[in-house]
Amino acid sequence: MSQPDLNKVKTYLLGLQQSIAGALEQEEDTLKFTIDAWTREQGGGGRSCILQNGTTFESAGINFSHVFGSGLPASATAHRPELAGRSFQAMGVSLVIHPNNPYVPTSHANVRFFIAEKPGEEPVWWFGGGYDLTPYYAFEEDVIHWHQTAKQACAPFGADVYARYKKWCDEYFHLKHRNEPRGVGGLFFDDLNEWGFDKSFGFMQSVGDHYLKAYIPIVQKRKDIAYGERERDFQLYRRGRYVEFNLVYDRGTLFGLQSGGRTESILMSMPPLVKWRYNWQPEAGTPEAELYEKYLIKREW
Repeated sequence: MSQPDLNKVKTYLLGLQQSIAGALEQEEDTLKFTIDAWTREQGGGGRSCILQNGTTFESAGINFSHVFGSGLPASATAHRPELAGRSFQAMGVSLVIHPNNPYVPTSHANVRFFIAEKPGEEPVWWFGGGYDLTPYYAFEEDVIHWHQTAKQACAPFGADVYARYKKWCDEYFHLKHRNEPRGVGGLFFDDLNEWGFDKSFGFMQSVGDHYLKAYIPIVQKRKDIAYGERERDFQLYRRGRYVEFNLVYDRGTLFGLQSGGRTESILMSMPPLVKWRYNWQPEAGTPEAELYEKYLIKREW
């Protein structure tokens, strides 16, 4: 079985961050990403690419991090006792895009690699990641395109891979306290190592490389649709669900905060503006109700 090559993974991740930033800048008039390089006292650092108040994107963050340490927090080893007493390295690219136009969905993507080592023992390592889509006013053709692109990313790796990781995404991005999904899903995978390093790394790259193919065509179709205060108000209300998921359930957020990660980079996923409303439901027959009835349900695309 091939051995993990951390340099290859890091080189790919840095290139992915750069290519995604470049593609998103093409959808703006003149605004460019600000690059913020950072280090952390516990070991390692990263590079955050941040864009705010653009014509297309209200906020966009693409974070690369490579952190390491001599031990993991107890919360990380509670369910993985084989990691106790090992040094670790974690690296990945994570991004969240919050558009201005309510007809353009929010999107999230993440690809990552983790390895824990101990002298005299085999390393424990895995890949994880995926991407998911959170529309406010959804278009069926967009959701089909999103999922078909995800299916294409998985196709070279096995006939059952898309179905398995699509199901995992549906289950993972679910707000249990609301009994509703965060959006329309996509792909989610974690703890991937059974294929060996080369194939597992190849799959992570395929997922990373298909993100732009899935998202940019939707942005280009929808970013110039006219909207008013009603659509904006609903967008801000639905963003509240995004915040709830990220702060209560998201593994990356929790691991980052518990392991002494950089707070600004971890919480770059938060939308700049958001609303909550007590016990609110959309009126039947409205475009807002359609989101709940047609899209925030278990469905094959």
